[in-house]
Amino acid sequence: MAEQPAFSAVWRGAPYPLGATWDGEGVNFALFSEHAEKVELCLFDPSGRRELQRIELRERTDNVWHSYLPQARPSQIYGYRVHGAYRPKDGHRFNPAKLLADPYAREIVGEVRWNDALFGYPLGGKREDLGLDRRDSAAYMPKCRVVDTAFTWGADRRPEIPWHDMVVYELHVRGFTRQHPGIPPAQRGTYAALSSAPAIEYLRKLGVTTVELMPVHAFVDDRRLVDMGLRNYWGYNTLGFFAPEPRYSASGSSKEFKTMVKRLHSAGIEVLIDVVYNHTCEGNHLGPTLSFRGADNASYYRLVEDDRRHYLDFTGCGNTLNLEHPRVLQMVMDSLRYWVEEMHVDGFRFDLAPALAREGRAVEQLGGFFSVVRQDPVLNRVKLIAEPWDIGEGGYQVGNFPLGWAEWNDRYRNGMRAYWKGDGGLIGEFARRLTGSSDLYGRSGRRPFASVNFITAHDGFTLHDLVSYNDKHNEANGEDNRDGHNENLSWNCGAEGPTDDPDIRTLRERQKRNFLATLLLSQGVPMLLAGDERGHTQQGNNNAYCQDNPISWIDWSATPERDSLTEFTRLLIGLRRSHRIFRRRDFFAGHALHGQEAKDIHWLKPDGTEMTDEEWNHEHARSLAVLLTGGDLGELDRFGMPARDDDFLILFNAHSAEVEFRIPPLGEGAWHAVFDTWFDLLQTSTERFAPEKPYVLGARGLALLTRPAAPTA
Repeated sequence: MAEQPAFSAVWRGAPYPLGATWDGEGVNFALFSEHAEKVELCLFDPSGRRELQRIELRERTDNVWHSYLPQARPSQIYGYRVHGAYRPKDGHRFNPAKLLADPYAREIVGEVRWNDALFGYPLGGKREDLGLDRRDSAAYMPKCRVVDTAFTWGADRRPEIPWHDMVVYELHVRGFTRQHPGIPPAQRGTYAALSSAPAIEYLRKLGVTTVELMPVHAFVDDRRLVDMGLRNYWGYNTLGFFAPEPRYSASGSSKEFKTMVKRLHSAGIEVLIDVVYNHTCEGNHLGPTLSFRGADNASYYRLVEDDRRHYLDFTGCGNTLNLEHPRVLQMVMDSLRYWVEEMHVDGFRFDLAPALAREGRAVEQLGGFFSVVRQDPVLNRVKLIAEPWDIGEGGYQVGNFPLGWAEWNDRYRNGMRAYWKGDGGLIGEFARRLTGSSDLYGRSGRRPFASVNFITAHDGFTLHDLVSYNDKHNEANGEDNRDGHNENLSWNCGAEGPTDDPDIRTLRERQKRNFLATLLLSQGVPMLLAGDERGHTQQGNNNAYCQDNPISWIDWSATPERDSLTEFTRLLIGLRRSHRIFRRRDFFAGHALHGQEAKDIHWLKPDGTEMTDEEWNHEHARSLAVLLTGGDLGELDRFGMPARDDDFLILFNAHSAEVEFRIPPLGEGAWHAVFDTWFDLLQTSTERFAPEKPYVLGARGLALLTRPAAPTA
């Protein structure tokens, strides 16, 4: 340590804002710890390798330790050492030998270099509560950096895409750009790459309105994975809730993330980020001491009441953040507001969201977290999407989130997968999901766009693998194929994995088109997994969380199949954008609206007659049609006039044989086919189909027909 202090002046400072805050003259440092006995600020040289000075934060206000350094400047590297009791049985795990990352750090420099010194107790002992490990961990820890948050946003404005107009594209910053040939190699895999002209042009041409980025908060690679030569690729292992993940930055500056957001906004594309406030990277009671555990374990984490050595784990990751503590809830809210106000993101997808609502052990739909978010003047104006389940008791909460929230709808995923797989007796479930899941969301006054519909997501098979594998193939993860879901509702179409059989390959491409067409013609918010439109494969791996390699990276090379599927997806998105009937703001009424003669929706059997109540659950039923009446959508257009659209007839056939559909004798005028998934692209046929005329739909096929709607009465 330097003999002469780098900073001789230390002022009292302020307890708010928390973190390290540059005000143009100096830096205020503030750290919350309710149970600490002493807090030291550790200052490092620009490389982060040499500790130059320790400054005791002598001021303590409302359990916030703080001081102001008038000589400190942006780019200053720092960390903390916190002194206090080491009594795991009482929930306290202080150890000043362990350098800690600031929970409010705006930038993280470097990454964890795994070493036994990172653990607060001597590894190899029988229990972690028998003593301290006194080795200094600083050499192995990433450091925090003071940030000048100034940024020229110019005329940046949020696109503010209405919920019902959204098409979400879930992507991984690194995986989406890592192999893109149009992006300079030095930028690939970074925020700069995602904001490059080739990446943005692809997203614009495809037609997506909203990108949902997998975790971009600074995170840690698990020691077990590093020892196996793997990485925590997905990033659900947060170290810093305010800092962008540094490995995705070509410049090393958080301003690169802001530039990405600004450029995407300029292209009319929203940015949502996947956030993980349910747990941290420090694991269970045997985990390392990196930040929260050493700052105040008993405050930051949910502990078992009668054995505070151990953590309540509703996440499967060893710990659960304690949002019942006001300072921890404040940290989450401060983080959310920071990403909205400072980083300009448009909303969030909350990982394992029920864990945020648990009070005691129960999930409280109107609990503290939801109440605080609802009244917050910043957060109640952005997009909020829940992953509505965790692994705790009562953790499955699909359909139960409050007004203003949307949810990932796994009932949609499972129903659509099972139907196109060919399972029988599912047309009732299929119909409910196709029309926006009113059984889940209509009861509480929510609308179809509360349902974020998806066939695939990062967790599970890609679309290509969904139609190419019956079983998971996760051997590359090093867990003897034990990890990942076993029930995938997948079907390999006749061969496991890659095949040269032309009939199987053709069937697989048709099944992909069936899934994509179903998703984009459904009511609700469609979400595509990046790469699905290009036939991306993970070689049957349905849990590629640790595969930072070509298994996960999107392959941008062109093939006729990839190009055809991408174009089909683009045209489908364009069709959805052009017709309000596929993105209604309200659920179908099931009866005529505003004096119209026709109902707004008809459910039909292949013979053209309407379904009866008892026919919905027939085991043999795998084919049905739905007629959507567009003459009056029951809503107003932007000019205040009744919104109108064309009529559409969608034919679904999950049978293994072709089915003859009779055009229903409903309404007036002939129909023409828009597309049939037996063909690669949208059709341009001039053939007309009059009432009672047959339309033969091939095995495992979907067809869309249209006609002008009847004039309003």
